[in-house]
Amino acid sequence: MRLSPVLAAVCVAVMPAFGATCDRACLKASLDQYLQAILKHDPQAAPLFLGYRHTENALLVKLGEGAWKSVTSIGKVDRRYYDPISGQAAFFGVLNEGEEPTVTTVRIRVEDRKITEAEWVIARRVAAGINGFDAQGKPQAYAFSPDNLALHPIEQRVVPPAQRLSREELIAVTNSYFDGITAHDGSMIMAHPACSRLENGQTVSGDPTARAGSPPPPPPAPGARPASSCASGLQNFNLQNVAARRFPVVDTEAQIVLAYAVFIRRPGSPSRRNAFAEWFVIDTNKIRHVYSAMYYPPNDLPVPNWPPYDGNFPLPAELAPPPPAQAGRGAAKQ
Repeated sequence: MRLSPVLAAVCVAVMPAFGATCDRACLKASLDQYLQAILKHDPQAAPLFLGYRHTENALLVKLGEGAWKSVTSIGKVDRRYYDPISGQAAFFGVLNEGEEPTVTTVRIRVEDRKITEAEWVIARRVAAGINGFDAQGKPQAYAFSPDNLALHPIEQRVVPPAQRLSREELIAVTNSYFDGITAHDGSMIMAHPACSRLENGQTVSGDPTARAGSPPPPPPAPGARPASSCASGLQNFNLQNVAARRFPVVDTEAQIVLAYAVFIRRPGSPSRRNAFAEWFVIDTNKIRHVYSAMYYPPNDLPVPNWPPYDGNFPLPAELAPPPPAQAGRGAAKQ
């Protein structure tokens, strides 16, 4: 059924009002107030919605528990980004739990001036690596360096309007990274030659000091390996698919995108999945840096536990026990 011209005009006029309940200034105030409430360990100090939902590394946390108790201060890196179109804002940086720093991404959604949800990805010094823990209880293959993150923090910037990509273009550039990883083909990734990747603060590839306008890296000497980048070394990467992709915060002023996804390993691999929140810094139509806060969930944990991808992995046995065996011939079949 087609709308009449008059009704269509009314719909166009009314629809933006429902999505524009919290502009950039509102999102900034909401995120500031939320983080201050966390530091005070006081949920009542934040404008929380009645049904406020809070997860930490995909686990649902009761109001007042988890980070509400553990986080004591903001560390050396404090970056905040805003997306008035989606009504969401996010923090990336270092949050301290007493004397222990964490590398953390916190995403909040604001609706009608109330915070309806918060999604935390927290990387701690001691956590399961891609192969869990060794016999001494140490993480196996696990990157973590808040000190390095402080040396090479993500940019807090305002890009001139003439140099900005649209929201849709920023998402497309970001998604090329996940497509290239899935295809094991770095040439598919729209990235600068020296694009860097930092995992939980630790530099694992590329040049984190590069900025907009930096020259490309020099060609390698004869017989030497090319410089690494966020798009290199994908041929043998243990991954079947980058699943559950989301792009909830696209800060067009900063030209920075927050993306969530899950790395699914190749069939039969004993390695754990990798769930993460990644920040993409985009310059001149290409990825300049990738900053990741990540964790390696056990295989029976549903991740990321947010729509539309909640519940797409088996529940732990203790949460979904098998039905009791039915005795007798007359037992009904289910």
